[in-house]
Amino acid sequence: MRSLVTVLFLIGAGYGLLLVGVYLFQAKLIYFPTATVDATPAHAGLRFEEVWIPAGDQIRLHGWFVPANGAQLTALFLHGNGGNIAHRLDSLRIFNQLGLNTLIFDYRGYGRSSGTPSEAGTYADARAAWRHLVTTRRIDPERIIIFGRSLGGAVAVWLAEHTPARALIVESGFTSIPDLAAHHYPLLPSRWLSRYSYDSVARLANIRMPKLVVHSRDDEIVPFGQGWRLFEAAPQPKLFLQISGDHNRGFLQTGGRYVAGLHNFLKTLDAQTNR
Repeated sequence: MRSLVTVLFLIGAGYGLLLVGVYLFQAKLIYFPTATVDATPAHAGLRFEEVWIPAGDQIRLHGWFVPANGAQLTALFLHGNGGNIAHRLDSLRIFNQLGLNTLIFDYRGYGRSSGTPSEAGTYADARAAWRHLVTTRRIDPERIIIFGRSLGGAVAVWLAEHTPARALIVESGFTSIPDLAAHHYPLLPSRWLSRYSYDSVARLANIRMPKLVVHSRDDEIVPFGQGWRLFEAAPQPKLFLQISGDHNRGFLQTGGRYVAGLHNFLKTLDAQTNR
């Protein structure tokens, strides 16, 4: 009997230590930055301008401005939780082919940007990048498309709630961190443990600009149902683009249908402008 009590105690103590570790170190489960920027848009055959953006608290963000010939709209690209801007060249090429200027940057702690990532920090960084477009480059907010993929989708939703823009695109986005954690760690009290929110599903109800939600049924990281819930939570005007393939490369695996979906959404913006 005593040995059984000892075993149960050890199991309970181990589980308790696991909970403490998850609570204290959960940033390591959310942010996966890579420091080395080992490629530039030139590797994709694109012209670009290197930019440095002040984000307060002595934080400087590194990024690229990639112009497109005859562009009328500029995409503000908010990337996901892993790697850095060097890993998004395929998207930069697609956006350029669609006739979009693109500003892409690394959050604090990613690539060559200084600082340490955090939820509040990603929001501040997104606002600083938006301010760079509007104040430094004199781009009308009505000419800005806020684009976010994965974690960047949550940052994009926050930015769209707090700043004006022409439209919002959320690709492979989740409803919230507690929802995503509960899906991946069902044996843990994930909602209670979470110190991060990124509550996109609640914020979307407040966003009136045109919206495109993009998600794959094959997404192995963010369930398709969470992408659909984002779409359902968003008020009109809105569109949904279903793609195929995995979380990180679905946009490439879908191929022309993905590009056509983005193109059609951009055309709806033209139609709304010309009414």
